[in-house]
Amino acid sequence: MNNGIRIQQISKSYGSVQALEALSIDIAPGELFGLIGPDGAGKTTLFRILVTLLLADAGSATVCGLDVVRDYKALRQRIGYMPGRFSLYQDLTVEENLNFFATLFKTSLQENYALIRDIYERLEPFKHRKAGKLSGGMKQKLALCCALIHKPDVLFLDEPTTGVDPVSRVEFWDMLERLRNQGITILVSTPYMDEAARCNRIALMREGRCLSIDTPEHIRQAFSDVLIAVHGTPMYPLLLELRRYPGVHSCFSFGDAHHLTISQSQAQAQGTATFIEKLKIRLTEQGFSDISIKTIPPGIEDCFMALEEQPAGI
Repeated sequence: MNNGIRIQQISKSYGSVQALEALSIDIAPGELFGLIGPDGAGKTTLFRILVTLLLADAGSATVCGLDVVRDYKALRQRIGYMPGRFSLYQDLTVEENLNFFATLFKTSLQENYALIRDIYERLEPFKHRKAGKLSGGMKQKLALCCALIHKPDVLFLDEPTTGVDPVSRVEFWDMLERLRNQGITILVSTPYMDEAARCNRIALMREGRCLSIDTPEHIRQAFSDVLIAVHGTPMYPLLLELRRYPGVHSCFSFGDAHHLTISQSQAQAQGTATFIEKLKIRLTEQGFSDISIKTIPPGIEDCFMALEEQPAGI
C-alpha cells in the first residue's frame, strides 16, 4: 500500500512573511514522523497544504501517491486530519459527533469500531455528554476518533497535545504507536521536544525550513559539544554569570538547571573535570550557593538550540 508522503520544494508566504521556504521531506509508508519546532516554524501551514486546505506558492506534494492539488477529492477520502484547535461540534454529544463524521464518509461507528476501540472505550461512559463539556484530554480522544472513523491511510495531527495534562499526553502517544503498528502513516507536529523521542524520525523546523531530518537518536549523537548542567542560587544571576565565563559556547535555562556547552577541542585541551572544578570555584567566589555541576547527555531540545544558533538555510 502506497501511503507515504512526498514534499518537494514547497514554499508559502503570507505577504512579507515566509511561512515555508523550499521545504522537502519524504515520509515512508507506516512511519510515525514528527515535525518539531516552536510557533511560527511553518508546521500548521504545511499541514493545511498536505490536507488540501491551502495552496502552496511553489513546489509539489503527494500523499498516498495522489497530488494534493490535482487529486484533492480522492485524497480527502484517504486521510484523517486533527487540527490544533478543537473543531468538532460542541453542542453535539460524543456519540452524535462520531455518527455525523461517519455519515460524511458513508460509513458507521460499528463498521470501523475495531480501529477506534482502544480510544472509544475511554469515551463511551461520556457518549451522551456534549463535546463542549468534555475535559481537554477527552476532547482530544474524541477528535482522534472522528479523524479515524473512516479508516484513513494517513493521519495528520497538528499539535494534538497542546494544553493537555501530562498523563493524557502519554496516553495519546501510546495510542499513536498502536495506530502505527496497524500500518497507518502518521504525521504529527508538536512544540514539545520530549514527544520527539516517540517518533521514528523527526524534522526540526525553524522559520519554514528544516534544520535537521533524522531519527531522534541520530540527532542526539550528532551533538558535537560537551553539555554541562549547572544548578545554583539565585538562578537568573547565575545564567548571566555562566554566559560571561571564558570558554562557554552557549548557555540556556532548562527547568531547574542551566545547560551550557563547551567545545570538544576545549574539553580535550583543558579537561572537562578541570573546567568544572574551576567553574565551581568561580561561582562560589561570586557568592552563589547550592552549586551542582555535572556533564549530561543532550536531549532533543539541546540539539534544537544548538542548530538554532547556526545560520538559517543550512
